[in-house]
Amino acid sequence: MVGPLDEAVGYALKRAASALRAAMDAALRPLDLTVPQYSCLEVLSQQPGLSNAELARAVFVTRQSMNLVLRGLQVRGLIARPTTAPHGRALPSQLTPAGRKQLRAASAAVRAVEQRMLTSFSAAQQDRLLRDLVACADALTPLDSDHKFGS
Repeated sequence: MVGPLDEAVGYALKRAASALRAAMDAALRPLDLTVPQYSCLEVLSQQPGLSNAELARAVFVTRQSMNLVLRGLQVRGLIARPTTAPHGRALPSQLTPAGRKQLRAASAAVRAVEQRMLTSFSAAQQDRLLRDLVACADALTPLDSDHKFGS
């Protein structure tokens, strides 16, 4: 037994993650973007040319789900992918000018959600929270996995 849920760190973390996801969904809805689509655009802006599998890991979705995300973004003209793989089977994706424009609006919306979430934290507390959350994730992630963004 975990004990009282309001004293369980895992429950509080899941509650915070669910609230963040719901707020992001609401902020992105007017832009006709889902959280995975936004995350994909954000990752591609920082690391253009990633494969489907690399994007799926970075965005925390399955490769099959990432295929759907990429197709949707491509149909809307927000990303471009070559018709044939330059090497191997990977079709590296990159943002189009329309994708960069959409990302600017989406990033501003998501940044506002994050600022609202952190409003009661000082800058030092925000830094500490980030370090603590990274430490929690690292403690539960196998050493040989590709769990860090950009690794």
